[in-house]
Amino acid sequence: MANAPHLPVHLGSMSAAVKAQIRLQENNLKPGDVLVSNHPAAGGSHLPDITVITPVFTDGRIIFWVASRGHHADIGGISPGSMPPNSRHIEEEGACITTFKLVENGIFQEKGITDRLLAPGRLTPQPGRPAISGTRLLADTISDLKAQVAANQKGIELVLEMVNHYGLDVVQAYMGHVQDAAEAAVRSRLRDLSLAKGMKSRDTVKAVDYLDDGSPIVLSLTIDRTDGSAVFDFTGTGTQIWGNCNAPAAVTRSASLYSLRCLIEKDLPLNDGCLIPIRIHIPKGSLLDPSTEAAVVGGNVLTSQRVVDVILKAFGVVAASQGCMNNFTFGNDRFGYYETIAGGAGASPTWDGQTGVHTHMTNTRITDPEILERRYPILLREFSIRHGSGGAGRHRGGDGLVREVEFLETLNMAILSERRVFAPYGLEGGEPGQRGKNIFIYRDGHRISLGAKNEIIAHPGDRFRIFTPGGGGFGKKASITKK
Repeated sequence: MANAPHLPVHLGSMSAAVKAQIRLQENNLKPGDVLVSNHPAAGGSHLPDITVITPVFTDGRIIFWVASRGHHADIGGISPGSMPPNSRHIEEEGACITTFKLVENGIFQEKGITDRLLAPGRLTPQPGRPAISGTRLLADTISDLKAQVAANQKGIELVLEMVNHYGLDVVQAYMGHVQDAAEAAVRSRLRDLSLAKGMKSRDTVKAVDYLDDGSPIVLSLTIDRTDGSAVFDFTGTGTQIWGNCNAPAAVTRSASLYSLRCLIEKDLPLNDGCLIPIRIHIPKGSLLDPSTEAAVVGGNVLTSQRVVDVILKAFGVVAASQGCMNNFTFGNDRFGYYETIAGGAGASPTWDGQTGVHTHMTNTRITDPEILERRYPILLREFSIRHGSGGAGRHRGGDGLVREVEFLETLNMAILSERRVFAPYGLEGGEPGQRGKNIFIYRDGHRISLGAKNEIIAHPGDRFRIFTPGGGGFGKKASITKK
């Protein structure tokens, strides 16, 4: 119905998590209960994203639901930071919670949630495979969950204040009006875009892009101009991956919702009304709707970006973004640190792409250098603009960034990234942005490329240098004729 606008991959998929808990627990709840879940099979995105869900009761019945989702620094799994580049099964990525009463009768269930957070997964350890850990930051995770419970309670207080002031019937009516307005705006915009592209009613346009392993993401977009509805059909998308760039269906739904909201030229809150005119078809068993055992940690942060690029490509409105979140993690058996790194945004017919920004499905802030160096055993050597990495064109794509860190003690380090093989494409004659690079530099100066997804033990004096991708350009650059 309403959510914050700043982190689309979390917020656009949260309704699926709430609906899952309604199915699983609605008849088993009373005032003072709070639920927690992170499993993709229950509407989750990936395991570090833990959703806390609280029913809003009035006169013994549930009138609304309030939820908050946070990416936790470590939730266990085979790598510190819980973003393993080489996971193959969901259990390798951390603790899996389908549903649990985090608070029951107003009492925080610390022992129960601790047991689940420390659960090392169900896979039998295999020779040569890393051990599966529970969370390496139990105290932090518990504190953050309590903060999410408190955030929900604040939300409940505000909802009930509104209900007490206006009355439940009025509030629920206006909730409907907000969704109706979003639906009408999407229908109108789809008609306009269809006309602008010269499409006949029910014409279909196709767009495709590829993950770095060659897996295609295919979209067939059909707009019905008579009622402003559309079908997003992902038939042709690659099959489930033996890796972790599979994305739960809720993530594709979230990417679709975000893309539609970007297309609307009105000041409307992001809500599910945008999806009322849309039918989304995702083939079962594809990388966008994998099995419940599939690894998905990269799908949320990487594949989601590619889905957005493909949708916007089908509409022809913007060139490819950096298409990545450049997930960088390091740690040991005591802690895990995780950050995402900005890059270049794609250009459009009327503006240049932005430089050094988080694009589309992410919008997280990076840790301040002073805090980073004080709390963790690393030194930030460089954080700068990667000049010239954006694609040329009538409107230029935004530039990526360069980020280099030096390690001050022995740590496990991992990178989970994309756009290291396929460059961010330009549109209408615009040139592609530069691909990203991940370079590990040993203390003796020897350099190796880690590719898009890799893990390595870093020793004191070793450095890691990340070049994030630029955005694609839009339109051919005008030639200068001398007379």
